[in-house]
Amino acid sequence: MDKAQMQEYIAKRVAKELVDGSVVNLGIGLPTKVANYLPDDVTVVLQSENGFLGLGAADDLGDETVVNAGGQPVTILEGGCFFDSATSFGIIRGGHVDVTVLGSLQVDAEGNIANYMIPGKMVPGMGGAMDLVTGAKKVIVAMEHTQKGSPKILGECTLPLTGRNVVDLIVTEMGVIEVTKNGLVLKEINPEFTVEDVISNTEAKLTISEDLRKSR
Repeated sequence: MDKAQMQEYIAKRVAKELVDGSVVNLGIGLPTKVANYLPDDVTVVLQSENGFLGLGAADDLGDETVVNAGGQPVTILEGGCFFDSATSFGIIRGGHVDVTVLGSLQVDAEGNIANYMIPGKMVPGMGGAMDLVTGAKKVIVAMEHTQKGSPKILGECTLPLTGRNVVDLIVTEMGVIEVTKNGLVLKEINPEFTVEDVISNTEAKLTISEDLRKSR
């Protein structure tokens, strides 16, 4: 799989996790693609920390004054609304976001996430990630399984943490991993890979679910 195929697979798979009627925040980068793959029978309210409820799919030809948190032009659905950052973070911190989907640099066996900085490199800001991973009811990490061949799912994060014990689900091009109190459980696998592929590309210990499914 090339990078585009990986991202498409991840975005489509994450979209299947979203429940009709839920309020969902999509992080910048790969997570924004999820909006393009929502099932026809599922309607979610997309929230963006820069002050929107009711965003639609990304649209590079759309109104450049309507953008998501990453500055990408998006559509706004009928009934959508606009508000200031104080209201937006009140929604997030108040526990009104059902699901947040974020990319990450690292995730570990305890559900810790490191996604906002690499020491020594310029950081434009931490954004809303710290608020989202503590305020949202469910946290899904959507990311490629490795970075230049190095595992991103670790026994313990080595980069500064965005949040502790907050991740519920990890979706990569290789499959779906659930974070449980007993560690990481491989629940679903992409048929293009083997269980051995997943294990060899994951530093953290993985338990293989007894009813391991293949992605469709």
